[in-house]
Amino acid sequence: MQPAIPFSQPSLDPAVRGWLHAPGAPNGDALILTHGAGSDSTAPLLAALSETFAGQGYLVLRCDLPFRQERRTGPPFLGNAERDRAGLSNAVAALRKNVTGRIFLGGHSYGGRQSTILCAAELELVSGLLLLSYPLHPPRKREQLRIQHLPDLRTPSLFVHGTRDPFGSAEELAEALKLIPARTDLMTVEGAGHDLGFKGQERAVELPASILARFEELALSG
Repeated sequence: MQPAIPFSQPSLDPAVRGWLHAPGAPNGDALILTHGAGSDSTAPLLAALSETFAGQGYLVLRCDLPFRQERRTGPPFLGNAERDRAGLSNAVAALRKNVTGRIFLGGHSYGGRQSTILCAAELELVSGLLLLSYPLHPPRKREQLRIQHLPDLRTPSLFVHGTRDPFGSAEELAEALKLIPARTDLMTVEGAGHDLGFKGQERAVELPASILARFEELALSG
């Protein structure tokens, strides 16, 4: 497997920027992953997942959302989520030029949530979603559920969620997934918080491999 290389499409608006993982033996499919509100495309979990999926034949792009391209630190700009979703749509378009098979989309927390909102609006955009630590509600604010778009989501989706995530319990998320009229699967990570417990070399190997196996079960069931 080749090392990740910088990827940039500055002619698009918003631009696409990130890291591309090219598989040694391509399977024809691709995965786009993006980050949460406080991170960027260099997040260790995204890097490890990208390497694992590339090792299985996927072309993987882990990309910076537009808000992160515009400033190195800080949360997304208030009211600018639509532009972040446009950036994800452009990333899909950029990869379609080089991919003969399916394209999958997803990310951690904010990035995953924006992916679901985008796919609820563009039903045929991608073949599946990989959603890490979906932020169901702000911590300690269970009444502020972020589920309004879920009944419109018709993209098969794997949700990976820690059992101690303050942005929503696994039980709350399982109930929310009943709103989605598409195939869904919920993979829980015992004892993990919003970071999915991605610490230490053992978890760095085992968690991405487990996510890949579970994701392929969902992807192949369609």
